Amino acid sequence: MSSSDVRRGARPSVMPKRSSSGWSLLGSEISVLFRRRRTCAMLAAVALIPILLAVAVRLSSEALAPGEGPPFLDRVTQNGLFVGFTAMVVAIPLFLPLTIGVVAGDTIAGEAGLGTLRYLLVAPAGRVRLLLVKYAGAALFCLVATLTLTVSGAIIGAVLFPVGPVTLLSGDTISVSESLARSLLVASYVTVSLLGLSMIGLFISTLTDVPVGAMAATIVVSVVAQILDVIPQLSWLHPWLFSHYWLGFADLLRQPLDLGSFGQNAILQLCYLAIFGALAYSRFVTKDILS
Repeated sequence: MSSSDVRRGARPSVMPKRSSSGWSLLGSEISVLFRRRRTCAMLAAVALIPILLAVAVRLSSEALAPGEGPPFLDRVTQNGLFVGFTAMVVAIPLFLPLTIGVVAGDTIAGEAGLGTLRYLLVAPAGRVRLLLVKYAGAALFCLVATLTLTVSGAIIGAVLFPVGPVTLLSGDTISVSESLARSLLVASYVTVSLLGLSMIGLFISTLTDVPVGAMAATIVVSVVAQILDVIPQLSWLHPWLFSHYWLGFADLLRQPLDLGSFGQNAILQLCYLAIFGALAYSRFVTKDILS
């Protein structure tokens, strides 16, 4: 049963049937997540980022000098495909982590706060399976959010600006079709970048029955990590911060294609998945569910 159903006063559903599978539980979780008004509102806000950026550039009478403003912004008027890249740079530090914090922080704490958690824990669902399903939903949201931003940027860029072969950071020129493929690769990079934060949010969500507190704590962790990442005296710590490679997708816009930063980022996120996944498991399997 979804959180929105409880708010509408719906009667809690009966215990899951013994024959229910992990896939049906996952399907239910995904359906509930993406039918929530809050989720739709956050995705709409993410889609607005490139639209507002493109409209502002279009209405501006001043030409930007190279390097002025966010990366790639000076190239937007020359090629609309750069709208998506610029919007991604703008969204990564705050907007995307904020939405991820809301979704991941609500995974367990939201169900506990509404009193529906014990219904989900009735066998054969189980605690481990529920953790995996909740994280899978949060990870899918990461992918959908980044794709929403990418697609919105490509559409508004094509509407407001000319579209043609893209000149990469290395000076090489690639076709429109290849540049769109690079855009999807960048979206994949950013999705992977957010997986560690999603797992941290899941762990925090197991610590409390107050979803707002878990959401806020996850967002604060994201902000603190980024602050630590810009302090020169902590350069020894930077490679270990989950946010360190968030903006490293610039290497994907060079020729030949360099996947080195993608691999480093993926390994780092896997480490956070393993550590905080183990912590979430340890906490959740021993958690006393009273509601």
